[in-house]
Amino acid sequence: MKSPLIKMLLLTAGAVLFNTLFWEEKIAVNAMLFAVFIVSSVFYLYPAAFNGPIVKWLLVAHCLTIATVIFHNTNLSKLAFMVTLLLVITFSQYRHRSVGYAAASGVMNYLLAIPAFFSTLAGLKLNHPGGAGIGKSIRLLLIPLLLLCVFFLLYQYANAMFKTLLNDMGIALQHFFNTIFSWFSLSRFVFFITGLLVTTGLLLKSRVAYFSEKDVSRKDDLTRTKHSLLKWQRSSWFDLLSLFLGRFASGVLALRNENRTAVTSLFLLNILLLCINVVDVVYVWFGFKYNNDINLSDYVHEGTGLLIFSILLAMVLLLFFFRGNLNFYKRNKWLRFGAYAWLLQNGVLVISVLFRDYYYIVHYGLAYKRIGVLVFLLMVLVGLITVFYKIHQRKTAYYLLRVNGWCVMIVLVISSGVHWDETIARYNLARKDTIALDVKFLLTLSDKTLPLLGNNATVLEGNLINQTGTEGEPFYRSALAPKQVFENRKKAFFEARQRHSWLSWNRADEQVYWLLTQTHRPPVARQ
Repeated sequence: MKSPLIKMLLLTAGAVLFNTLFWEEKIAVNAMLFAVFIVSSVFYLYPAAFNGPIVKWLLVAHCLTIATVIFHNTNLSKLAFMVTLLLVITFSQYRHRSVGYAAASGVMNYLLAIPAFFSTLAGLKLNHPGGAGIGKSIRLLLIPLLLLCVFFLLYQYANAMFKTLLNDMGIALQHFFNTIFSWFSLSRFVFFITGLLVTTGLLLKSRVAYFSEKDVSRKDDLTRTKHSLLKWQRSSWFDLLSLFLGRFASGVLALRNENRTAVTSLFLLNILLLCINVVDVVYVWFGFKYNNDINLSDYVHEGTGLLIFSILLAMVLLLFFFRGNLNFYKRNKWLRFGAYAWLLQNGVLVISVLFRDYYYIVHYGLAYKRIGVLVFLLMVLVGLITVFYKIHQRKTAYYLLRVNGWCVMIVLVISSGVHWDETIARYNLARKDTIALDVKFLLTLSDKTLPLLGNNATVLEGNLINQTGTEGEPFYRSALAPKQVFENRKKAFFEARQRHSWLSWNRADEQVYWLLTQTHRPPVARQ
């Protein structure tokens, strides 16, 4: 256990570093420097943490997100950077297996950050035993310091080069202190306190280990347990079953009656979903023909809404039916077959929505929501596979949530490696003659797309006032012509670049600057 003094020194250093790196800067190279300090401090405070394989893998993922922040500098890469940093910290401080519980521990650290800070501050020993020796040391140094001052003045006037060097050092110190005192503004002080809070939440471990204990106590494998009849009748599950089964929910035949109800429910739901899937296969997979009377937006959103409802219903039903001893019931063969069929049909429904989203992209181009549908479908497929594995191998609901939580993390880290704004703009502009180009949406994308828009000047001609119902309309707030909006964004980009220092450097902005300066030279300030 490290001393409170060391912890306070690290917290103070972290707050000063945060203030220095991020004040009026973009999150870029400075994020890497701050992460190096935080991770090094955490491994110093909790040296045994790096022995765990999960922490090592999370550290690799965090390094990848740092690279994506510097390379792409997208909001998604910054989000992935923050999430992976928080997980590296919480898995280092606590015993965890699940992303969800670890994230909850991280939130708990921040909720209790202020009490933890003052608790550490109170732990400092102000009356240090060696305090008496300090006065003695000062008295012993008094005469040597006086002699040093006398000879310092003699050498200063006797040696011109030494005097010049001292003057240069004085100017540097003056500049340093001017910089230090420039920090003492209200906004800079608030930013310093913010940095102190951020650092405290990351470095100080909360004394509350509730989520860690819950996480460690959870099991992956189901076990058959004998329940007391009286205890079962007092449970909420019994109340729910009694609402539908009445007296058949209790007694020695309760498990058999529950199995029959589950089989019947899945049989009827499979028939319903089979009808929907047959219609989709006939009219969506093989018989789709686009015309202006079809609203592809509703076409996709309705399918996604149905998918969400079906998956949630499948998860709730299957988790309910396979929550306990019904997994070990000898005559649950048809229940398992019904569950597998239900999962397979939801997989078919995923393909149907994939076709809808594909048609939408082909005729209207890429957009955030359409890409989001693809990511959601990927996670749904993972969810269906893990639910199948849960039923087949008799796993717990905790196992299901734990595995899917890690899958979400993997998707987040991988997707942060793609500059989606540039991908969207490049794809849509390459098909500007065949799709209904949403210029409003393109003008709301990040600065990385400015060179692409500049190379397709024809799309910026015209007026956008009459364009309604577009993807970018909620974010487009300008009455100017598209060309003028584009020029204003270029000007703002160059001005922002001049304000930021090397701490905000990232490859995306550097590439945009180089490409834009080929056709538009930024204004040079007069000396």
